[in-house]
Amino acid sequence: MEEGTSKSPGHSAHTDDCQLWDPREDCDVRQILDRIADKWSLLVVALLDGRSLRFTELRRKIDGISQRMLTVTLRQLERDGLVRRTVHPVVPPRVDYELTPLGTTLYGTIEALVTWTEEHQAEIAAARDDYDRRAAEAQLTDA
Repeated sequence: MEEGTSKSPGHSAHTDDCQLWDPREDCDVRQILDRIADKWSLLVVALLDGRSLRFTELRRKIDGISQRMLTVTLRQLERDGLVRRTVHPVVPPRVDYELTPLGTTLYGTIEALVTWTEEHQAEIAAARDDYDRRAAEAQLTDA
């Protein structure tokens, strides 16, 4: 489980007076944002847009995700009503995952975030290079 992620799968007591950008951990809005902004959740939602995939297909397409992390992510997205899990009664069992109508509405937001990233990746790369250069220079002068 990633640092800062709630270890409890259950619903914690929530704060009814949550405000926009409320940082409190018990705020429902923050809990939902924590879920949908998770790196694995973003990738799963993006991959399921307009299609259903089997667990093994998702795992193969998401570089670096463990079987356990994919299982946890899919369960949480299913619990939040964003992903539908369908078990087909065949041998061996076949399980497909697809976005629910609610999950489909989230895809547009993710698409906007990816578009922003693509449009600004050169600026971000230049800023990283500048930061790394300044950090290296500072380390030399501190030595």
